[in-house]
Amino acid sequence: MHLPVPIRGVISAPFRAFGVRPRRMNPNTCTICELMFTKVMHARKITIDATVMFADLRGYTNLSQSRSAEAVSSLLDAFYDESANAIWQHDGLLNKTIGDAVMAVFNFPLQRADHARNALLAAREIQKSWRERRDSLAGTLGLTAGELGIGIGIHAGELSFGEFGRSHRDLTAIGTVVNTASRAQSVAEPDQILVTQSVYQRARTEMPDSEPKAFQLKGFDAPIELYPA
Repeated sequence: MHLPVPIRGVISAPFRAFGVRPRRMNPNTCTICELMFTKVMHARKITIDATVMFADLRGYTNLSQSRSAEAVSSLLDAFYDESANAIWQHDGLLNKTIGDAVMAVFNFPLQRADHARNALLAAREIQKSWRERRDSLAGTLGLTAGELGIGIGIHAGELSFGEFGRSHRDLTAIGTVVNTASRAQSVAEPDQILVTQSVYQRARTEMPDSEPKAFQLKGFDAPIELYPA
């Protein structure tokens, strides 16, 4: 399960003939990863330590009601592209695109000890690349760049990853870690990244001066401390 599989170039041709090609979730892995997961491991779901990141394009709902479908689609494509490139660059799995948001998982199937740091660096790269690109996008939509911000939330911990559902199987992650990352994203300001204490403890060297703030997140009884990153 640890042998390298060529997925690009001439040498990859024999593998492609048998259906082995780059995965859409992460082009650095291949379809054989799913085969190993379901056939070799003989498990529909596993418990892993991982980091989950949610990134949301702010203002999309209002834009979709006031701009043409073609213009909104181009904006969403650009957001997906910038997010995917940053996630893949830092060994993350682009698990879902959910309307105007993306969900990424770090530490599966590519295992990295510093997966929380990778998620943080990916989030920063998303913000950086988006700031560089959104000026031209805003101009074509008749908006200001400030109206096209991205809010990001990140949490790390133990979660379940696998195939869920019977009639429709969905390969994804579930658990409190996923819910918390999503809620953290929901309270992030445009252009802001908020991480939980778990992420801060694992990647504090990347944000030495960050001070936490308590947020009352939807669905949680007690306030949760989040760190701007």
